[in-house]
Amino acid sequence: GEKVSCLYSLVEKRAFRLTLPGTPLHKRLPIGSSHGWVVTADELSELHLVNPITGQQIALPPVITIEQVKPIFNDIGVVQGYKIGWYCAEKDYGDPYGEPSPILTPSELRDHLYYKAFVFPDPLTRSFIVVVIHYPFCQLSFARVGDDKWTWLPHNTRYRDCVYHDGLLYALTSHGQIDAFDITASVVTRKVIIKHMKGISESMYIIRAPWGDLLQVWRTVDAAELQDGDDDTLCYETEDGIVPVMRTKEIKVFKVDMAANKLVQINSLPYHVLFLGHNQSICLRAEEYPQLRANHVYFTDDHVDLLMLIKNGPRDIGVFDLENRRRKKTISPIWSSWPSPVWITPSIAKADGWCVPCGVGTPVMGGRELARREGGLMACSLT
Repeated sequence: GEKVSCLYSLVEKRAFRLTLPGTPLHKRLPIGSSHGWVVTADELSELHLVNPITGQQIALPPVITIEQVKPIFNDIGVVQGYKIGWYCAEKDYGDPYGEPSPILTPSELRDHLYYKAFVFPDPLTRSFIVVVIHYPFCQLSFARVGDDKWTWLPHNTRYRDCVYHDGLLYALTSHGQIDAFDITASVVTRKVIIKHMKGISESMYIIRAPWGDLLQVWRTVDAAELQDGDDDTLCYETEDGIVPVMRTKEIKVFKVDMAANKLVQINSLPYHVLFLGHNQSICLRAEEYPQLRANHVYFTDDHVDLLMLIKNGPRDIGVFDLENRRRKKTISPIWSSWPSPVWITPSIAKADGWCVPCGVGTPVMGGRELARREGGLMACSLT
C-alpha cells in the first residue's frame, strides 16, 4: 500500500503493517535509521524523517543545498535534473563521465548521491541532528531539524559510519581512521582520534558500547560460496551484466584505545549483541533482550558498491556467531530486494522533544495504538 510501513519483529517473529498518514511511502528509499526515526529519500531525492510508530514526517533541507549537487534548469527556470560535482576539499577530479556529462533526473539522483544517514538527539536545541554520508567519495554533511541548508564537513572522505556522543560527532573511514567533529561550535573543528589502521576498504562501523568503550567493527563481504547453504544461486543478471551474490564472510570487533592510538581485538561479546546495517550501529545488553542471541551480530545489507545501484538481487541479511565465526539466516526473505531493510528500535519520538523508548505490541494500526512492552529491534521496509 502507498502509505504502509512494514516492520518485522525479531522477538515475536512476525510482521506488522503500520498505516501512516500523509505522503505515500511506497516509493521512498530508506538510507538510515536512528532513535526510532527512518531517514528516507523521496522520488525527487529530497530527504525526510519518518517515525513509523507515530506517523510523524519532517522535511529536511533541500537537496540542492548539499555542496556537490548542482541543479540544471530548463528555459523557464524549473529544475529538470542534477549533476554531481566530483570534488572534495583536497582536489577537483573533474567530470569522470567525460563530455557531455549525463544529467541525473530528480528520481535518479538519490541512487547516486546518498550512502547512509543518521539521526542524533541534540541537547542544545532539544531536537535532532541529521548526518548524511554522501557521494562523491563518501563525504559528510549535517543539518539540524529546522535548518534551511546542509553544512558540508570538507575535512576528509571515505566515511562509513558515525556516532554522536557528548557534543562530538565521531566519524569512521574505510581505513579505520576516526575523526571527531565539534559541530556545536560556530566554526566546526576536527580532531583525528585514531589514524589509519588498515589499507583496504571494507564495511566499517563505529559503536559506543554500553560499558563506555568506543568499538570498531570490520565486516568482510565477498562473493557467495555453495557452503553458505542459504542460496543456491551464486550470481544473478542485471542491466549491467552478471553480478555475484555477495555474502558476509567475517566480522571482527575491536576496542578503540585512544591513548595508545591502536585497536585491541575482542574475540567475543558473551553478554552483548550487535546490530549492523543501514542504520546507526548498535550494541545492546543481551540480558535486556533475552529472546535475542548473545555473542551474535545481526546484520542487513549495506555494501557500499551494490546497495543503491543493484535493485533486483538477493540481499545480505543474517546473523553472525562470534564464537564459531559462522553466519546463519535470520528471517525468511519476506521483502522485495529493493530497498534493503534497515534495523529500527521503535520509539515515540518527537522533533521538538526527546525520544521515549517503547515497543510495539499486538498489531499496530496507524502507529497510534501502542502496547506497553520492552523495546525490541525490528527490520523496517518502507515498500
